[in-house]
Amino acid sequence: MLGLPTPVPVRTAFTLSLDTPEAMAKAATAVAPSFGLIKLKIAGAGDLERVAAVRQAAPRARLIADANEGWSLDDLHRLTPKLAKLGVALIEQPLKAGEDEALLDFKSPVPLCADESCHTRADLPRLVGRYSHINIKLDKAGGLTEAVALAHEALASGLKLMVGCMVSTSLSIAPAVLLAPLAEFVDLDGPLLLERDRAPGLTYCGDELFPPEAKLWG
Repeated sequence: MLGLPTPVPVRTAFTLSLDTPEAMAKAATAVAPSFGLIKLKIAGAGDLERVAAVRQAAPRARLIADANEGWSLDDLHRLTPKLAKLGVALIEQPLKAGEDEALLDFKSPVPLCADESCHTRADLPRLVGRYSHINIKLDKAGGLTEAVALAHEALASGLKLMVGCMVSTSLSIAPAVLLAPLAEFVDLDGPLLLERDRAPGLTYCGDELFPPEAKLWG
């Protein structure tokens, strides 16, 4: 297996669920003191208002806008210049998976990240030149071995990395923490979104996520 970097603490995003602009702004106000990177679930009418409300609530935070395949190409052309002005650092999966060809000649003012369009290394050839980043999730890749191989091949292809997760316990997130030092964006807040994590779990201090301890692995 291709090598992993030395485990180090990393900074993770905190994810805000899709809601009204007012509710998302309230949530952003609560997490902004502890998290320098906030990810917004969007994909619907009112997306610009949602992002603007979060930006006002968290003026210093870096923002990721996750469209979850919910935009049309017209939405992409209309919204990206405005999101660039709001300081959005990354847009995840704006179009439906399989519609990546439409991005070939699109010069986005905000970097675009493939999520649902990218599972394994087999997907990379149709993503190069259309996206700047890919989101690697171990659940999609099939495990750590493929995720590491995908990360190295993507970097060699000129793609940058985001490491993400599903809502899950620390046991599921722990392998992704080992991959996170390779990524420009890290979104490994899955355990923080649970009412109760497993014990022992990962250690978070605000947005700082520490490498898993041996006792976590059993």
